[in-house]
Amino acid sequence: MSPPRPPLLIIAGPTASGKTGLAVEAASRLGAEIVGADSMQIYRGMDIGTATPAAAELRGVPHHLLSFVDPDEPYDAARFAADADRAIADIASRGRQVVVAGGTGLWLRVLLRGLQAGPAPDPDVRAGIESRAAAEGWPALHAELAARDPETAARLHPNDRARILRALEVLAATGETITAWQRRHGFAERRYPALLLGVRVDPGELRAAIRRRVEAMFAAGFVDEVRSLLARGFSPSVRPLRGLGYLRVCQFLAGELTEREALERTFVDTWRFSRRQRNWFNGEPALEWVAPDAGGIIRRAGRFFEEQEDREG
Repeated sequence: MSPPRPPLLIIAGPTASGKTGLAVEAASRLGAEIVGADSMQIYRGMDIGTATPAAAELRGVPHHLLSFVDPDEPYDAARFAADADRAIADIASRGRQVVVAGGTGLWLRVLLRGLQAGPAPDPDVRAGIESRAAAEGWPALHAELAARDPETAARLHPNDRARILRALEVLAATGETITAWQRRHGFAERRYPALLLGVRVDPGELRAAIRRRVEAMFAAGFVDEVRSLLARGFSPSVRPLRGLGYLRVCQFLAGELTEREALERTFVDTWRFSRRQRNWFNGEPALEWVAPDAGGIIRRAGRFFEEQEDREG
């Protein structure tokens, strides 16, 4: 029989809700290390636009799965789960607790419950969808998805080509929504005992925090960061450079927007994305919403880890 997997404290929530600071404080007080669960902070050379925490913010707390993938390197939820499993096992082998922090809801779900069942990719179906996207644009296909599978579409950005493609592919292949596939599978296998806490911030405060973050990113050299990535040969069409902020800065550098327009659109895009994140986490039955109070989170986590030790003992 394999040994029990270590318990996890997971601090989740929308962008700019203060997850990283709370995770660092909790990890510092609990003698833990942090595993990142952010689908953008994994990329090298993209620290400003992804708000990747600097060494000073981490305060000496080890943080795994940050800035270790090139922007043109394929990376998905399955690879994340495998990488996170290795990091978690390494941390536990040294007798330390594990804090997982991030806002990529699908990655957290896969880490805790595995990948959903679903039909195998169909090259012909995919080719047809990609051909339509080239002619009509991904936002048009997102609108189609919204009409046929509104629950999935509500979680996706109109330019999230990979997930829109997969959702439409499942519909074309089976006549069912990918949401139906996920529910049937149920992500039922619990891979780790976990305390899943969502950081709840007043919408007005969150909107203001997003505004401050976006302004700070541009002031810190976000445009130069994107310019450097393009100079290194990364195409503006690679998936990370289509992400929040990066798309708008690429449009500015291409002469399609002014810098101020790029900033304002980044703010609006990020605010809308934070709402989709909140909707996703509202659908997680195991998630407990908490105030952004480090002391309360640490006390709650301490009890959780003690309970897990008592069960193992």
